[in-house]
Amino acid sequence: MAVHYYDQNDINTDLLFPGKYTYTCATGPEIIDHLLEDLDPDFRNEVKPGDVIMAGTNFGCGSSREQPTLGLKYVGVSAVIAKSFARIFYRSSINQGLLLVQSPEAVDYFTPGDKVTVDPARGILKVGDREFTFPPLPPDMLEILEAGGLLNWIKQNDV
Repeated sequence: MAVHYYDQNDINTDLLFPGKYTYTCATGPEIIDHLLEDLDPDFRNEVKPGDVIMAGTNFGCGSSREQPTLGLKYVGVSAVIAKSFARIFYRSSINQGLLLVQSPEAVDYFTPGDKVTVDPARGILKVGDREFTFPPLPPDMLEILEAGGLLNWIKQNDV
């Protein structure tokens, strides 16, 4: 598991997935070729399932399109940890089953090379040798994440 660290604020949806591809890329395999291409051109070749992204405030600001969260989920990013998230990106992440953890203290503490683990049920985030807490996710949110997103959860529960 690697941590992809972006020491900046306001990483918008265009940096996560350029808007010029909105109408030509809709599936995971189509999205990954352009995921973070303007922020981190090596991301698509380096990211592995289970990796984590860490960043500053207002992560995911910008448009409401779902390609950024769909792409991050598709490549196997296990969590995005940021100082704060844009509301619409947060909602899209729930829909896709992508775990987001807001922890300004953990992001400030992080040093490249630190190991990062997240336990959403217990609300524990470990960065290097230090533990940070956040509100544990409620059971229904955990079920949505485990199902791989809201639509999958709805199908599994005949809602």
